[in-house]
Amino acid sequence: MFTGIIEAFGIVNNITHDGTNVHFDLESSLSSELKIDQSLAHDGVCLTVVQTTPDSYRVTAIDETIQKTNLSQWKVGKKVNLERCMPANGRFDGHIVQGHVDQVGKVKNITDQEGSWVFDLEFEHGLGNVTVEKGSITINGTSLTCFNSRPGRFSVAIIPYTYEHTNFHQLVPGDLVNLEFDILGKYIQRITKGYDLP
Repeated sequence: MFTGIIEAFGIVNNITHDGTNVHFDLESSLSSELKIDQSLAHDGVCLTVVQTTPDSYRVTAIDETIQKTNLSQWKVGKKVNLERCMPANGRFDGHIVQGHVDQVGKVKNITDQEGSWVFDLEFEHGLGNVTVEKGSITINGTSLTCFNSRPGRFSVAIIPYTYEHTNFHQLVPGDLVNLEFDILGKYIQRITKGYDLP
């Protein structure tokens, strides 16, 4: 489990295709602390560390992950938001994040408000995911609060610290981002709509 508080960046330095799987090698300040089989969120996608060196590490993504996230657009040099799993005695600084991306969204507009930035995003509403005003959302692994919430659209405000310490400063209109919707909202929606109930 994660909380959406980004710890560090990873820089993609190699991408290797192996059948339908894709291996990503990344450099990070966390590399020396990682262990094989450890779970690590990459732009909100929970991936397992399969190789380590003092300066870099490797994770593998299966085709299902590639198809449902923005990993298919990763290139060498890309800066990736990283978060390790929350320790049992850790503090909840964000919200409950599983590392399971629900769908991708698209950055529609970025407004510089001279001290903060407003990002307007859209997503395919037909998949059943929803946001609520002042509710939680995870964008590229970052725990944020929605406003201007409406079907298939919402906005988030980014303060300077978050802008500098996540890859939001690299995003431009048209970019795809990984979205994980609030788990509590997903359960409530499933119950009220009767999905998969006997």
